[in-house]
Amino acid sequence: MLKNHDLVDVKEFSGVRYELRPAKTPDLKPVDGLHNAWIWLDNPKQFNSYTTEMVKSVILGLRKASDDRSVNCIILTAVGEKAFCTGGNTKEYAEYYAGNPQEYMQYMRLFNDMVTTILMVDKPVICRVNGMRVGGGQEMGMATDFTIASDLARFGQAGPKHGSAPIGGATDFLPLYVGIERAMWSGTLCELWTAYQAKYAGLIHDAVPVLKVDGKFVPNPTVITDRMVDDMGRIVYGVPKTGAELDQGKAMMEKGQIDLSSLDDTVEKFAGQLLLTFPNCTMMTIGSMRKLKLEYWQSNCEANRQWLGLNMMTEAKAGFRAFNEGTKETGREVDYITLRRRLAEGRGWDDDLIREISPQYKK
Repeated sequence: MLKNHDLVDVKEFSGVRYELRPAKTPDLKPVDGLHNAWIWLDNPKQFNSYTTEMVKSVILGLRKASDDRSVNCIILTAVGEKAFCTGGNTKEYAEYYAGNPQEYMQYMRLFNDMVTTILMVDKPVICRVNGMRVGGGQEMGMATDFTIASDLARFGQAGPKHGSAPIGGATDFLPLYVGIERAMWSGTLCELWTAYQAKYAGLIHDAVPVLKVDGKFVPNPTVITDRMVDDMGRIVYGVPKTGAELDQGKAMMEKGQIDLSSLDDTVEKFAGQLLLTFPNCTMMTIGSMRKLKLEYWQSNCEANRQWLGLNMMTEAKAGFRAFNEGTKETGREVDYITLRRRLAEGRGWDDDLIREISPQYKK
């Protein structure tokens, strides 16, 4: 009689779908008795941003899949075609956690546990990126072992633009993927990489065309995918198009339709390649490589959790509320120049300062 090593018997998941699909060989033939566990973030109306309850469900799903003897790989993904995950749910942040550091520290305990669980499960974890992977979603994704993305996806951070810092894993993982200089650029300026830029930089394993035009898959028509350098010798592969080229790309997007079946097949084929290896040898290899991420993550995550909690009294309180309560007309970012001037004058953080810099309070 086999023993059950699950901590709890999970009957339902909140905001997350858990699905066992038959494992397939690299030529996509189903295999009896073996599975891949698909864990889906299911909050597409809010770009699959994770709520507190969703974080709990991801942890439980990962543990369930890790203990399931029939599971070959874990596929971490999300519902829809616009976003894998844009990070924490800003509505929940703005309306509950902003100004509430002790509560946010408890929330960050859950987030840290989720990232740690990704790094320690006993199965390979593939991130299937169906759309934007930004902020905490980017940090979740970088904790996985492999990433295969729609070539329409974008990747990046959001922290310093919205009152936080990317210390939920990005400052630990991103330099390992792309080097210090690129990591600095991404972490501070919060500009997004295209999927092809991310692949070229070493951030992801593959970018898969998902736009179908006249019955055929075509590469993302809004980015440059047919040349590596411009006339000045600068690398332009994957760079967004501009001007007339961009207009033509957008017109092609309008003409076509998104079909994620190519992404699914690529993920299944890759999982099938892992299926044709010795499981313990594979996990020893993956576990040994995970140590690099774990070393930095475990050195910093607890202190980072406490700082993020305290930051909810100042910049995060202003930033998340501005994003949540602002509009397209007012903008969703604070007045950074006024903020810096007031701080240079020695002004302390209070509600009056937040109102002065926040778009939602301006007439």
